[in-house]
Amino acid sequence: METDPSLLARLSARIRDVPDFPAPGVLFKDITPLLADAKSFAQCVNALGAPWRDTAIDIVCGIEARGFIFGAALARTLGAGFVPLRKAGKLPAPTRGVDFGLEYGEARLEIHVDALASGTRALIVDDVLATGGTLAAAAGLVQSLGAEVAGAAVVIELEFLRGRERWGADAPLHTLLRY
Repeated sequence: METDPSLLARLSARIRDVPDFPAPGVLFKDITPLLADAKSFAQCVNALGAPWRDTAIDIVCGIEARGFIFGAALARTLGAGFVPLRKAGKLPAPTRGVDFGLEYGEARLEIHVDALASGTRALIVDDVLATGGTLAAAAGLVQSLGAEVAGAAVVIELEFLRGRERWGADAPLHTLLRY
């Protein structure tokens, strides 16, 4: 499903570039101006969810932290539940976790062990796809609980980092804005 190019241009105009954050040489794509504009935020969530509307998504799994914002809104739009995928030590009940590499460090992602029933169709949501480590780790974590990864939805894809190549799930990966 193609997203209207004029909508993509309007959304892209709400993304602010922040040089040298969080480290020298990194050009950070800041989504906070998009979030602050109610119309743009709603249009973004609608466009992000469009490919999934008739696909029987049971749960949306949002990746900490900005994936929570889009994931929770998308879960409501799709009539699905929401499960947070959090950084290490943030969830209160027993968890399962996975360690993975980022473009500038290491991280761990965790989920409650009882968050997903076997066979649950899960959509993974995040704000940015960079090197693909976080998204691949999320897919593995969801599958480790017996859930099916129906796909992933990401607002921004940084194509030059080739993160799409690491998407290991045999499921669609939908991104809105590509840089």
